Amino acid sequence: MTVAAHRVAHDLARQATRRAAGSPLRLGPLGFGASQGGNLYRATSDEQFAAAVDTAWAGGIRYFDTAPHYGLGLSETRLGAALRSRPREEYVVSTKVGRLLVPSPETAHRRDPEGYDVPADHRRVWDFSRDGVRRSLEASLRRTGLDRIDVVYLHDPDEHWEQAAREAIPALVELREQGVIGAVGAGMNQSAMLARFVAETDVDVVMCAGRYTLLEQGALTDLLPVAQARRVGVVVAGVYNSGLLARDMPATDAVYDYQQAPAEVIDHARRMARVCQTYGVTLPQAALAFVRRHPAVVSTVVGMRDGAQVTETLRRSDVDVPDQLWAALYDEGLLDVQS
Repeated sequence: MTVAAHRVAHDLARQATRRAAGSPLRLGPLGFGASQGGNLYRATSDEQFAAAVDTAWAGGIRYFDTAPHYGLGLSETRLGAALRSRPREEYVVSTKVGRLLVPSPETAHRRDPEGYDVPADHRRVWDFSRDGVRRSLEASLRRTGLDRIDVVYLHDPDEHWEQAAREAIPALVELREQGVIGAVGAGMNQSAMLARFVAETDVDVVMCAGRYTLLEQGALTDLLPVAQARRVGVVVAGVYNSGLLARDMPATDAVYDYQQAPAEVIDHARRMARVCQTYGVTLPQAALAFVRRHPAVVSTVVGMRDGAQVTETLRRSDVDVPDQLWAALYDEGLLDVQS
C-alpha cells in the first residue's frame, strides 16, 4: 500500500471512531465481538464462526473486534480468514496489545486456563513497552493476514498504568502518525482508568466493558463526560453484563461480571424485565438501546458465536424502544439516571 493510501485509511479510521458532524463513516451502532471465535468457554467450529461473519456482513455490520488474548490467537486467525475476500476499505478491524503470546510447548497438552477451549501451547506475557506493542501488532498482522489494523486498543492495562501511558500509548501514536494504524485506544472492564487515558493521553477511542449498561451506569460519573468533552469515542462492550441481561427473563443461574450473579442482582434484573414487558420490549432489546442514547457512545460491540446469534442480535438491535421506558425504570428505582 502506498503512503498516500495509508494516509487515507488512517483518516477514515479516525473518522470512524467519532460522531463528527457530517462525517460519512462511523463504526456503526453494532460491532461484531470475536471472542467466541477464540473458543470462549466452549469450542466453536471454523464453519460456525465463518457463518457468523457472513451473517453479520449480510446484516450490515462492518466493525469487527478481536484480540490475541482470545483463544491464544485463534480469534485473530479466524477473523482474518473470514474477512480476507471482502473489500478492505469497507470494514474496520480492531485488535489489542499488552499481552504477548509466547510459545509454551511444555503446557501444550493442557487446556488454556483463562476460559478458552484451546490447547495451552502459548502463554500470555504482560508487556506494554514500546517494543512489546510493536511485536504484538506485528504478530496480529501475521495472524489476521490483513494489511493494516484500523483501531488498536491497550488491553486491560489495569495494573500497568505507568508503562501503558508512558510507553504504549506513545508507541501507538507514533504508528498512527506513520499511517501504520488508524486509531489509538484502550479497552478495560473499568471506567475510571479509561477516563484517565482520555484526559491525559492522545487516544481516539476507548472500549468500556460492563461499566455502562442498563444495570449499572458508573461510567456516567467519570468516563462519559470527559470523553464527550474531548470528542473521544466510546465503544461499549459487555452490554449484557456477562449474560445477565441477555435473556428476556434472567435465570436463577445467570452470570454477572463473569461469575454467578448474586440473588439481589438477579431480582433487580427481573424487575427491569417486567417493566420492559409492559412497554412491549424485551430486556436484551432495552439493554442494547439504552447505551446508544449517550452522545459519547459510537458503537456497541456484542460477542457472537454463530449465524443464529448474529441474527438474533440484529433483530434485537432493530427495535424502537419507547422513551417512556427509561422514565418508568427510573421511577421504579431500577435505573440511576433518567435517560
